[in-house]
Order: sequence, then structure tokens, then C-alpha cells
Amino acid sequence: MTGAIPALSHRLRPVLAAICLGVASLGATSVLMPAPALARGPDGIADVAEKVIDAVVNISTSQTVEAKGGGAEGRGAMPQLPPGSPFEEFFDDFFKNRRGGPGGPGGQKGGDLQPRKTNSLGSGFIVDTSGIVVTNNHVIADADEISIIMNDGSKFKAELVGVDKKTDLAVLKFTPTKPLIAVKFGDSDKLRLGEWVIAIGNPFSLGGTVTAGIVSARNRDISSGPYDNYIQTDAAINRGNSGGPLFNLDGEVIGVNTLIISPSGGSIGIGFAVPSKTVAGVVDQLRQFGELRRGWLGVRIQTVTDEIAESLSIKPARGALIAGVEDKGPAKPAGIEPGDVVIKFDGKEIKEPKDLSRVVADTAVGKEVDVVIIRKGAEETRKVTLGRLEDTDKAVPAAVKKDEPAPEKPVTQKALGLDLATLSKDLRGRYKIKDSVKGVIITNVDSASDAADKRLSAGEVIVEVAQEAVSNAADVKKRVDQLKKDGKKSVLLLVSNADGELRFVALSVQ
Repeated sequence: MTGAIPALSHRLRPVLAAICLGVASLGATSVLMPAPALARGPDGIADVAEKVIDAVVNISTSQTVEAKGGGAEGRGAMPQLPPGSPFEEFFDDFFKNRRGGPGGPGGQKGGDLQPRKTNSLGSGFIVDTSGIVVTNNHVIADADEISIIMNDGSKFKAELVGVDKKTDLAVLKFTPTKPLIAVKFGDSDKLRLGEWVIAIGNPFSLGGTVTAGIVSARNRDISSGPYDNYIQTDAAINRGNSGGPLFNLDGEVIGVNTLIISPSGGSIGIGFAVPSKTVAGVVDQLRQFGELRRGWLGVRIQTVTDEIAESLSIKPARGALIAGVEDKGPAKPAGIEPGDVVIKFDGKEIKEPKDLSRVVADTAVGKEVDVVIIRKGAEETRKVTLGRLEDTDKAVPAAVKKDEPAPEKPVTQKALGLDLATLSKDLRGRYKIKDSVKGVIITNVDSASDAADKRLSAGEVIVEVAQEAVSNAADVKKRVDQLKKDGKKSVLLLVSNADGELRFVALSVQ
């Protein structure tokens, strides 16, 4: 024992010397100086947690799962959870230990498995003292029974008011037996990077758990849905926190905790919350209509790349490029056309396509709005009366497979690394191109060309070159040669697939 102390002191000698040197240089009055307050975090966290924690609830759901009998199929039967659901491990634990499962009585013989109930847990929060609760859709998806568990342990049966799968939000209602505490939405648009936030929820079914962190990023798009606009935070969010609130230091809800990135399943400091600006609008519509009624412009859009911007004389590259206009959509009678670039919608700047998708969806159906576009280098304003987006999933038409050999056909022109032919009846039949599609067909693509990098393929049809319609291969060659003479660096093509769906592609002419 006595030999251990000198050895420890020897190892610490350089550190102790540095500390002594620092003390001597600071003076005796500085030795006991407390750490800066910011290093400990804001003092208001405890006050906020105490004020709002009774408005945060646990969500418990149950689902009846039909078990399959007859050997391995029956033994392996598992409920299908929504993608990204945080409750896989609860289902897994249940099925591993279920009566009649592997190692249990009667589980592997005779096909006598009976339907079983599975349970999952999540979080939510009260937004109205009448008993209105907000949570994630994936928390209650396919549930047969939904229960609200209060912070004091009291339990209530809940009814589903409505869900929005695109933003993964749901609204529930229950009948309280005593006065409730409700929380209010704050303005997520005012959040600043580095601002302190507080998450409260039910991680791993522990209930009433408070964690704190900062806003790591805003407007995060992780490609999980059409309206991605997440708040990223390093506040600890784990399985079971889904549907719980993210608070600012004023005790206002500025987000709904929804997703985490984690190889292990536990928090690694990368969590995402749906911003309150989105949540508030969705909740209002679900409470009023039981469904979402989103605005609809009736266009297909794509990104304005630097090359496309140069072709359209737009500086700097910005906005949402109109790639197609629905014949029966609101944009058609307003005079919006393919090739237009939307830079402002209802007074809001449009920097990229996602901006337009979000602002259109959030705009009231039937409202007349001003849409500012750039057409052939000049700004124009169009008035559009929005329609309603039908919430249906459309099947994606099959494209021509790239590994299918192109039909042998005499090539009439070569340009931009493309073999081009005038569209004929025979070519329409070979590539299954609709009669409504007009233009020049691509029969082959040079694998070393810019066209190959931009994913052009045989069977696609060039409809326009530099916003001028083309009807034969010679037209394309003529337009490209003229652009080269004019000193243009790229050419903008309007390309259609076999089903008539359009997109713009900018190719280098150098």
C-alpha cells in the first residue's frame, strides 16, 4: 500500500507542477474561482421541466397479431412494424419469451399457435385541457387499443382523431377525470443554432425522463418524406422518446421528437424533431377535418443546377424548375409552363425545390397566390388559385431497363454523346412510347459522355433543346451547333420518358 502512493505521485508530478505554476501566476484570489455558468448549462432547465412535465404523457398501444401455425413459418411470425419504428426490440423480446414460442409449451408442434397481443410504448404531450394529445403516427400505427398514461400513473383509453403519414404525426383524444396541464407551441422558425432545448419522454419505458442539449442544425433534410424539415439536436433521445415534445427554455413546444441516427439503438447525440411550425398546422387540420388538406399547384419540379441556371440565364442558381405541368392542375390555366423557374411563392422566397413543396402544402386550398417565375431570363408574376392535393400513392411507371439491348436502328445524327433518331412508329413500339410524346428519340448513349453521367438512356425522348421544340434529329444537331457558336457552355434539354414524364437535363457543349 505504501509503495503505491509514491508511484502515483510520480506519475502525477508533471500535472501537479503545472497546476502549481498556474496557481502562482493567477494569485491566491483566483484559486477558488467557480466554473463559468455556461459550462454548467442554463439554470432554467429545472424550472421548465417542473412546469411542463405533467403535460407529457406515455403512449401505450396493443395490437393483435395473427400467429401462423405449421413449423418454421409459425415460429417465425412477427408483426410488421413501420420503417424506422423505435419499438422493434419490445416486439422481439415479447416473441422470444412468448408462451408457445421456441422452448415454450406447444409452440412448435401441431400448428396450435393462437393470436397474441403485442405491446409498444412511446411518448406524447397534451395541447388542450379537453384531452387532446399529439404523438407520432408510427407510435400508434395499426394499434387495436391506445392508452394514455399520465405522469402520476393514471391511465385513460384514447381515441384516434387523425393521422398524417407524410409528417409522421397523430392526434389522440381522451376524457380526463381531473384538470389537465396543456403546453403551447412556440415558433420553431426563431430557433438559433446552439440554443438550449429540453426533451421529455418515455425512453425504454422509464417515463418522465428529462434530457437537455442544443439545436445542432435546422431545416435538416434526411430524405424520409416529401416535407423533411427537421430540427437536429444532441439532447439524448432514445427508443420510446418518439412522439414526445422538444421544449425551448420558455417551456414552449418547438418540435416533436421523431427519429434518431444510431448504429446501436441508443442515443449518440443525433436526434431529429418535426418543427412546431409544421406540427401546429397539421394538428389544427386533424382536429378540424380528421385529415390533411394540403395545397396543390399541379407541377413537377426539379433542382436548378449551375448548368441549368447558365442555360436559362439565371444568376445565381436558385428556385424550383418546372419540369412538367398537370393538364388539370391549377398551374395550367395560370400560364405556368415547363422551363419556368419559381423563385417566389405567396411572398416567400424559393431557394430550392423543397421550399416550394413545403410552402404549397402549407397554403390553404382555394387561396389565390402570386407566383413569381423566371422565363427566358425575365421575371413574371402569375396568379394561381390552389387546388387540393389528393393524398394517394401513385404507382411509379416502369422505365426502360438500361441492361436491355437497344434495338438496332439506323442512326441519323450524333450529338452530345447521343445517337439520335427521328421518332417513328417502329421506335414507339420497340420502346413502348406513348403517342402523346413528341420529339427525337435517343437510341444509344456514349458511356464516357456527360449525357451518361446525367443518366440519359436509350428510349428517352428529347422534346426541347434550349426551350425550343424539336421534331427530328437534324433539329437537335442544328440547335447544338448554334449554341456552340454563340459561346454557350451548356445546352438545356427537356427530356421525356416513355410515359410522358418530363425532366430537364443540362449537358456540356464543350
